[in-house]
Amino acid sequence: MVFKRRDRRGVVQIVAEALWPRGGWARAFEYIKLRLRRLPDTPEKISRGIWAGVFVTFTPFYGLHFIVAAIIAKVMRGNILAALLATFFGNPLTYVPIGVISLNTGHFLLGTRPDPEVSVSLMRKFADAGADLWDNFLAIFTADTMEWARLARFNDEVFVPYLVGGILPGIVTATVIYYLSLPVIRAHQNRRRQRLRAKLDALKKAAMPGMKAGSQTN
Repeated sequence: MVFKRRDRRGVVQIVAEALWPRGGWARAFEYIKLRLRRLPDTPEKISRGIWAGVFVTFTPFYGLHFIVAAIIAKVMRGNILAALLATFFGNPLTYVPIGVISLNTGHFLLGTRPDPEVSVSLMRKFADAGADLWDNFLAIFTADTMEWARLARFNDEVFVPYLVGGILPGIVTATVIYYLSLPVIRAHQNRRRQRLRAKLDALKKAAMPGMKAGSQTN
């Protein structure tokens, strides 16, 4: 196989690299920033795509961020690839503060009380909800009874507050990053055009003596 990896990675290595990429997250962010700047689209469309990707990281649709970001970017007429790249704003370094802010904002708006151990209970509730879904799926093929208690708890205490509370901070954060990225992308594209124009001018000047010599010989 031409594209098969020579070094087979184990499960532990795959998980470790997902949490901490080779070269660290700083290098990963630099790579994403470089890719965003080089996208072949207008600065406005790229920035709208970035807005969509960043906003989605404040939603509880884990595992579906790419799909939701692409849909929002499509509706906003933004660059879809920029939206997909911008979802990496949500990563192991930012998910905890994003979750805490979204949950507390959601509970405040809904008039409910957040769990005092958010960082601990949040992961447990996600795991319990996933276990309920898996157990109920297996119950379709067995005589086991379906149980929805843990999933209902997850919906009431995590999903709904997270969904409601993530809207405002998501809009604010995405809008701030939109206005920060727009002039940077525009300036980068202008510099690239200037460099290309300078190269073309240099090629034309280099070709001019040959053209003149050919015309004089004729």
